[in-house]
Amino acid sequence: MVEATTAWMGPGMFVMALACLLLGYPVAFTLGGVAVLFAGVGIAAGVFSESFLAALPQRVFGIMGNFTLLAIPAFIFMGAMLKNSGLAEQLLEAMGRVLGQLRGGLALAVVLVGALLAATTGVVAATVITMGLISLPTMLRHGYDKSLATGVIAASGTLGQIIPPSIVLVVLGDQLGVPVGDLFIGSVIPGLLMTVVFALYVLVITWCRPNLAPPLPAGGDGRFPGQELRQAAPLVLPPLALIVLVLGSIFFGVATPTEAGAMGAVGAMAMAAWKGRLSLGTIREVSEETLSTTSMVMFILLGSTAFSLVFRGFDGDSLIAALLLRLPGESAGFLIISMATIFLLGFFIDFFEIAFIVVPLFAPVAKTLFGPEALVWYGVIIGANLQSSFLTPPFGFALFYLRSVAPPQVTTGHIYHGVIPFILLQMLVLLLIIVFPQLVTALPHLVA
Repeated sequence: MVEATTAWMGPGMFVMALACLLLGYPVAFTLGGVAVLFAGVGIAAGVFSESFLAALPQRVFGIMGNFTLLAIPAFIFMGAMLKNSGLAEQLLEAMGRVLGQLRGGLALAVVLVGALLAATTGVVAATVITMGLISLPTMLRHGYDKSLATGVIAASGTLGQIIPPSIVLVVLGDQLGVPVGDLFIGSVIPGLLMTVVFALYVLVITWCRPNLAPPLPAGGDGRFPGQELRQAAPLVLPPLALIVLVLGSIFFGVATPTEAGAMGAVGAMAMAAWKGRLSLGTIREVSEETLSTTSMVMFILLGSTAFSLVFRGFDGDSLIAALLLRLPGESAGFLIISMATIFLLGFFIDFFEIAFIVVPLFAPVAKTLFGPEALVWYGVIIGANLQSSFLTPPFGFALFYLRSVAPPQVTTGHIYHGVIPFILLQMLVLLLIIVFPQLVTALPHLVA
């Protein structure tokens, strides 16, 4: 047991880690460095012996042998292949031409393509940058309001956080100890609901304020001459087939999420080859992007493993659990505090950091208060909440991605102002799936 004189060590680790992250230090090295520092203090104070740290290599090898985590590089590769091969741009242009003559049609096309790309890639950066490069100049050229244009692009790009296959859900499944396939199935309805809410907002706001999004003129680059749907179908159907291949194999128990990710990666290569976009250069670029992102995730996971081991050595997890279990309102109080904590941390740190640092503290308490069968529901509402972390100023990553490709006339203020309505809409959907758990649990029960 931890002595009273060192009882502050656990909370002290957490505070120091957050302080270092806010100062801009790399996540993986912050977690690992704080763990090593406090481990040395703990050994010097006699809180635990050097043999206590012998459990760390075993945990590292456990991570390396975790079959579920193989889904991360597979889905990243799939998304990068669709982006680098130009298929995502073709899909975006096709939908824009089909819907362009509607009032707000380009913005509606961005929402729908964002959902399709989310269901085929799950990579926010690729989706936001692609739509920012292709759609934003077109919308601005045709008189779209800058805030509406940037807001709908940033928000639609974050749909990959909740619509499966999602890297966030893979990480949450590992941290919560629930099957990733169940999280994928449980997030289908919330993801579709989020898409519908975004689309309805675009239709309503452009109907009430027509000057925000004028329709494109007939002909020109606003449509395919006379045969929009027929010419767009060959570009839309392949991604839909990939969605059926990946998600359908999971939903019907044909493949695990990892196996489905591998099939999706092969399917993305087949689509690129069919379009004549597959080359050694493309494969090299996609592989380098996959290696870079996967390495970042794995280093964060290793750092968080060392952090959690030392944190538990100081009984920090027991202290946090005791505090959370004693909150007023019991399960309701815990849900409010945990969701508020995740939402507020999303203003400052990345979703990976939240998933690896905060979620392991909340998971045991959620299991105690809600029961093991409710962890899928809890994981989905965390995923929906983490989606907002990409949009919340000042450090929302989707905002940075869009800012990096936005033309000079679009200011950071336009982007910040544009995402506010979509943050509120995300909070509305989050509230709905909290109040009505059946939105999450219905499909998993049906499939089971």
